[in-house]
Amino acid sequence: MRIKLNPSVPFNLEVTLCCGQVFRWEKHGEWWYGVVRDRAFKARQTADALEFENADAEFVKNYFGLHDDLAMILRGISRDDHIKQTIRMFKGLRILRQDPWECLISYVCATYKNIAAIRQMLSKLSRMFGNKVRFDNMDFYTFPKPHELATASKTQLLNCGLGYRAEYVHQTARTIFHSKFNIERLRKTCYEEARTELLAFQGVGSKAADCILLFSLGKFEAFPVDVWIKRAIMRHYENHFPREFTARIKQEGTLTRSQYEKLSLFGRSYFGKFAGYAQEYLYHYERTANPSFHVSQASAKDGERLF
Repeated sequence: MRIKLNPSVPFNLEVTLCCGQVFRWEKHGEWWYGVVRDRAFKARQTADALEFENADAEFVKNYFGLHDDLAMILRGISRDDHIKQTIRMFKGLRILRQDPWECLISYVCATYKNIAAIRQMLSKLSRMFGNKVRFDNMDFYTFPKPHELATASKTQLLNCGLGYRAEYVHQTARTIFHSKFNIERLRKTCYEEARTELLAFQGVGSKAADCILLFSLGKFEAFPVDVWIKRAIMRHYENHFPREFTARIKQEGTLTRSQYEKLSLFGRSYFGKFAGYAQEYLYHYERTANPSFHVSQASAKDGERLF
């Protein structure tokens, strides 16, 4: 099946899947393969269309954010020359609509890990606890449901390479399973309320909460701040903060909660209701600014997104 792409509504599949927002897509030949909820499907982009198999058109449009008015969004966040440069380079990057449960556990696992390590942890969790799905003569694995991780032993979780995150994953899964917490419900709440609810889960800090809200729950005002975004702000937006504040930020490694909130609030105030889109363009530009780094399959495996 195929979806015809309008040149005036940009989409870049490669950049969208390689920009660090999602971790379980793999490229085989010309096709990208992924598992979303209980289905494995594949997609590739041609000059004028997005081709896909094993999924229906509406599902694909929703997942890849094709309903977003990207032209309008990019006009809205184009506040300065630097963000305009990032948009020119990666025009067509879209925010995905990931499964909120998988996204939650993904960013619990992401703390102080790079993308390659996150991918490995999630792959092991899926192989150990998920269901095998056969597609195109290859085996894929669904992401485990809350009850599957809630009833897992600590040893099994540790064997997936989670380290101290095993306790967070186990407790979060138990809480969601036993309380029948409906993550999807957060789509209908305001950003601040949804964020507060996510912060109540073990292992979910401010950065993880903002990532979950942005990449799975459609809260485009969320502005996660990791080491790359901190670097981008200090390089290009330093004049928006007091000198004493930026001096401390540059000297210290890990952001305090207060420092994080100030940087995140700046992003939301400066870029507006689609600040999350600005964040992802800034992040991907900062991470790939080195000329030796190429946007390819390798970027999805080896680029850092340290939390």
